Amino acid sequence: MKTTIDLPDDLLHRVKIIAAQRRTTIKELVVQGLEYATRQDVPDAETARKERAEKLIAALSCGRNPEPIGKLNREEIYDRHLETKQS
Repeated sequence: MKTTIDLPDDLLHRVKIIAAQRRTTIKELVVQGLEYATRQDVPDAETARKERAEKLIAALSCGRNPEPIGKLNREEIYDRHLETKQS
């Protein structure tokens, strides 16, 4: 099937160079790219969000103090920073 797509000039220029270097056509590069993109397993947005949330929670749970400590002033933050560097 024939179709028309608009590409940015700089991208088209790079694609022409790559096609010439590989001794192929722009059409073949587009087909290869679309084949590659459609073979990838892409989880739905909700599944991806849940996976990121689980990884974040796991990473936060690995900390030395997962319990909230309340508000700290600038000096307390600096002191805690120094303590962690020394240990």
